Amino acid sequence: MIYKRSSTLFAAAEKVIPGGVNSPVRAFKGVGGTPIFVKEAKGAYLYDEDGNRLIDYINSWGPMILGHAYAPVVDAVVEKAKKGTSFGMPTEIETKIAELAVAMVPNIDKIRFVNSGTEACMSAIRLARGFTGKDKIIKFAGCYHGHSDSFLIQAGSGASTFGTPNSPGVTQGTAKDTLLANYNDIDSVSALIDANKDEIACVIVEPVAGNMGCIPPKNDFLKALKQLCEANAILLVFDEVMTGFRLAKGGVQELYGVNADIVCFGKVIGGGLPVGAFAARNEIMNHLAPLGPVYQAGTLSGNPLAMAAGLAMLTALNIDDAVFNRLAEKTEYLHKGMTKALINHNVAHTINRVGSMISVHFDEKEVYDFATAANGNNDTFKAFFHGMLNEGVYIAPSAFETWFITDALTYEDLDFTINAVNKVAKTL
Repeated sequence: MIYKRSSTLFAAAEKVIPGGVNSPVRAFKGVGGTPIFVKEAKGAYLYDEDGNRLIDYINSWGPMILGHAYAPVVDAVVEKAKKGTSFGMPTEIETKIAELAVAMVPNIDKIRFVNSGTEACMSAIRLARGFTGKDKIIKFAGCYHGHSDSFLIQAGSGASTFGTPNSPGVTQGTAKDTLLANYNDIDSVSALIDANKDEIACVIVEPVAGNMGCIPPKNDFLKALKQLCEANAILLVFDEVMTGFRLAKGGVQELYGVNADIVCFGKVIGGGLPVGAFAARNEIMNHLAPLGPVYQAGTLSGNPLAMAAGLAMLTALNIDDAVFNRLAEKTEYLHKGMTKALINHNVAHTINRVGSMISVHFDEKEVYDFATAANGNNDTFKAFFHGMLNEGVYIAPSAFETWFITDALTYEDLDFTINAVNKVAKTL
């Protein structure tokens, strides 16, 4: 495929935007080459500025669960925009989407809307600290909760050490309150709790990880985490920015039968517009201003266009009882087809899948945390990425990102993708 116009546009963007992009992964630094500039999208397809059509497996990193330019969402946004785009005042539609979200998700009484997943997770941590009166948090290596300072922390030298900043601009003072555990390793969490008795406000986790590829929780990890938090008066925060309203109506809480104390949302809840949210039971949420002392605010929070998009999306998902089964079946079909193609050409790999999230790791050993995800052959992934792109299939330009399946994909699209994997596997 030819990407002449994308190259020209990227060169122009580099002159006025840092790195030519407004989010680093878009720059193709993990795979090499020039980013693709999108002109429009419809259903399961992207159309770039050079006229190429690509089957899309990132779907705006998750929210396009029913396809690009989904008519009910587009219509809702257009009609709402005719009446004004922002007021900075309460609107009825905020209550409507809040009522629907609370009805769909287990164990929440109230929800506060914000503008991004980063903002949702940042606010959830502040709320947890304010509610418990404790300062420290535990997060997991490889889990990404946005670019708030508290989350840009890498592991120290041992299970009981403090984290250290992994981005300039994050202070040591901030880093000392973030402790690092290993995903799917409950003993690493227990060790941190024992070493920091009565100091930990919350544990935040992607209950199904999506930022080191798709990595499922194993061996009742989530249930053990919940029990450990309850025994030590620690709040459990589920970052369901990716998984919320995607893996089930009630997200991971419903899928695995584990209730968190605070849940963060993004992606699907906004129907493709910038929306995040965090939710909990009344006793926790009532600590937020204006009811309580924990402050959080935002001029564009509850923006009417975003609320209209989100309400249309959640309404569609709530009505269609079969949608999550269809998504899981399509993802399983893709999984089986790709496995056969890669095995036929002796390509060492592991494929992880949960519902409509899936990822290919180029290592034959089990991938269950960040360390095992990092063992994948990155050179093989780069070749695979560009091979798939040349075949007309767009996957995440990073070995550490999950793919997202949309219901707009047909089985013909899936067969096309599997055939592309077969072609590319011959060259790996």
